[in-house]
Amino acid sequence: MNNELRVIISGGGTGGHIFPAVSIANAVRQLEPTSKILFVGALGRMEMQRVPQAGYEIKGLPIQGFDRKHLLKNVKVLFKVWKSQRMAKRIIKDFQPQVAVGVGGYASGPTLNQAAAMGIPCLIQEQNSYAGVTNKLLAKKAQKICVAYEGMERFFPQDKIMLTGNPVRQALLQSTVSREDALRSFGLDPSLRTVLLVGGSLGARTINESMLQHLDLIKADSGIQYIWQTGKYYSAGIAERLKGHNIPNLKVMDFITDMAAAYKAADLVISRAGAGSISEFCLLGKAVILVPSPNVAEDHQTKNAMALVNKQAALFVKDAEAPEQLLPLAMATVKDDGQLASLRQNILTMALPNSAEIIAKEVIKLARQ
Repeated sequence: MNNELRVIISGGGTGGHIFPAVSIANAVRQLEPTSKILFVGALGRMEMQRVPQAGYEIKGLPIQGFDRKHLLKNVKVLFKVWKSQRMAKRIIKDFQPQVAVGVGGYASGPTLNQAAAMGIPCLIQEQNSYAGVTNKLLAKKAQKICVAYEGMERFFPQDKIMLTGNPVRQALLQSTVSREDALRSFGLDPSLRTVLLVGGSLGARTINESMLQHLDLIKADSGIQYIWQTGKYYSAGIAERLKGHNIPNLKVMDFITDMAAAYKAADLVISRAGAGSISEFCLLGKAVILVPSPNVAEDHQTKNAMALVNKQAALFVKDAEAPEQLLPLAMATVKDDGQLASLRQNILTMALPNSAEIIAKEVIKLARQ
């Protein structure tokens, strides 16, 4: 096996966990081209497709979360946890990693538990300003905890914490497309102010409703144009509701494949407050209105948003108030040069660049100790 670096990376469930994991793997491979990297995910979850698409091998565990509403169903869940622990132990014995990395999500629990029990050094990466349950449980066993927000000593031992930021999709940072070309690629007018609405790949019902309830307002103000990602889940219903409305300043898409161009085109972004998205806005210096999802553990998206709002680096609208308030606020903001400039300037001060490389160096250091 000579001196080759062997790394296990575990976690997933959402793009917010998977993008950073793949970015860390890419950075490790850039620093150590001969390294062997194995992912461990949860069967049936997004990582089982996304990780192989990124060029890495992945093993799946039958792990799932506890059902807090139907407690009797957790007998089956407990069996899956036990089975996942045994499978993780076998995977680690076979692969023989020198270091294990956890990015949050169900699979990282049994994987890092077993790695720590076998004396393998562990690093965890917490994306949110409010730590996830799995990472809180793993913190005692980890040698290093990489975080994206200040004040994380509320959850983790201070001597293990390292403020690194969240790794983001490299393609976004490397894009050289101009604003004009980006807008033309969407069939839009480079002379108009542009608002981009994104609700994640599945879409965000509240953001969509905020648009649908103000179609007359959008049509009446032809000085603003919109790129609206509805999400595949909602696209058919929205297409039906848009029938009979001819709104040339509205570009509606179920999914945006070129997010680098979408960000470059936008003078203002409207988004949920996932940790990965926020890291992208900080690094790209985007003026943004955040509408945190209320359907996440510990309401962590609101906490992510408030970390920016408290530094005048973003605007914030509650989910329940968005259908009424979001679009009028966006229309006023995108025309206010002073406010746009201030939001861009303030959010840039919160950017933590080179996160993936910094974390990768820590991973390699732990492996070589």
